[in-house]
Amino acid sequence: MRLNFLSRGPALVALAVAGLLAGCGPSQAELRAEEMRIAAIEAAAIAARAPPPVALNDSVAQSAAVYLAFTRDMATIRGGFASPQDVQNALRRGAAYDANQISRGLVAYASILALQSPEFVSGVRQAGAEPEARRQIIDRIVANPAYASTLPGGEAAASLIMGVLEADIVALSTAADSVESDAYNIQYTGDQRNVWGRATPADREGRLQAIKDLSRPVAPPSSETARLYAASNSGSGLGVTAGRTRRGPYPASVTNAVAMAALAALGAAGDNARANTDALQYDRASQDCLASSKLNLFQCLAAARPTYEDMFCLGRHVIRDLSTCARGAALPTAIITVGNPTQSGRAAAPATPRAPAIEPQPLPSPEASTPPEPAITPATLATQRWTPAAPAPAQTPVVSPPVDPAQAATQRLNAGPNG
Repeated sequence: MRLNFLSRGPALVALAVAGLLAGCGPSQAELRAEEMRIAAIEAAAIAARAPPPVALNDSVAQSAAVYLAFTRDMATIRGGFASPQDVQNALRRGAAYDANQISRGLVAYASILALQSPEFVSGVRQAGAEPEARRQIIDRIVANPAYASTLPGGEAAASLIMGVLEADIVALSTAADSVESDAYNIQYTGDQRNVWGRATPADREGRLQAIKDLSRPVAPPSSETARLYAASNSGSGLGVTAGRTRRGPYPASVTNAVAMAALAALGAAGDNARANTDALQYDRASQDCLASSKLNLFQCLAAARPTYEDMFCLGRHVIRDLSTCARGAALPTAIITVGNPTQSGRAAAPATPRAPAIEPQPLPSPEASTPPEPAITPATLATQRWTPAAPAPAQTPVVSPPVDPAQAATQRLNAGPNG
C-alpha cells in the first residue's frame, strides 16, 4: 500500500532539521531510506489489524473427500446387471463405508461449499476487520454455531450449500430408482437374466459377513482431498453456483458448516483449531440415520434368498437410504403456515332475523296427564301371536387369489420402514 507524504512528513522533517543543525542536509538516499522504513512500519501495523488469510485445516478436506467420493460413486450405479457377480460387486461397493465417517464428511463438504461464496467470505472478513471485533465473532461462533448464519452473506452461503447438496441427492434418488426397478424387472420370465436372478447366491452366510466386514472407515482419496483443500483456501475451483435463496432457520448440518466456514474466513480454522472443526462436523440426525440404514441393510441381506432380493437391498438400503439421510439432514421438510381468514369480495348475505323467544308453557295438571300403558300380564301374552324372526342370510366366504411366492418375498422386503 502506498502511503501519502503527510503520514511520513514529520519524520522526514525531523531528519532534515537534524541535518541542518549538524551543518549539512540529508542526502536523497537517506531521505529515501527513511521513507521506506516508515512505510514498512505503517504497512505492518495495517496488516496486524486485518484478518489473517483464509485457513481451513486439511482434516476437514479429508472428511469431505470421503463423503464426496462415495456419494458420487453410488450415484453412478444403474440397473441392468449382467451377472450375479456384478450384483455382488455393486453390493460390496455400497457397503464399504462407515456411518460416522460419511455423516462427518457431509458437514465438512458443506463447509467447503460455503467458502465458495464470495459474498459470504468478504462479508465475514469485513465484519471482523478489527482485532477486537474479530475476537468477539470467533468467540460467539464457538459458543453458538448458529450465530455464523446471521453474519453478512450467511444466507448466501447456506443457500449455496443446500442447492448443491440437493442436486447430489436427486442424483442418488435416480440411481436408487434404477436399481430397485431392475430388481422387479428381472423376476419376469421374459427377462433373459431370470434364471440367475431367481437363483440363491452361493454362500449366503459368508456373503453377509463379508458385507459386515466392509463397514469400516476408509482412507480419503488423495487427489480429491488435494482438490477440496485448495478450493477451501482459495474460494474457487469447485465450479458450483448458487441456486434459489433459502432462508433460515437452517438444519444443524448446514448451521455447523456455515460456522466452520466463517471461522476459516477469519483465519481461525487452521491446524491449531482442529478441536473446533472436529466438534462442528458432528451431526446427530445424519449419523443416526446412516447407522440405522446399515442395520437395515444387514437385516435385508440376512432375509434375502434370490439374487434379485440382493439387488433390492442395494437399491433401497444403500443408495436410497444415503439419499434419504442426506435430505433429512440438509433439506428438512418445509413448514406450511396458514394465515388468518380474510373476507372475500362477495357481498355479505343478509342477516337472518332472530326467532322470537319461546314463551314458557304451564305444566299440565295431573288430571290432564297421559294415562299409563297397561301392564303386560301372562294373560296378555297368551292372547298374542309370536312370529319367529327370519334367519340371517348365509355369507359367501371370500377366497383370496393365489400369491406368487417370489413376488411375496420382494413385497415383504418392500414393506419395511422405508417402503
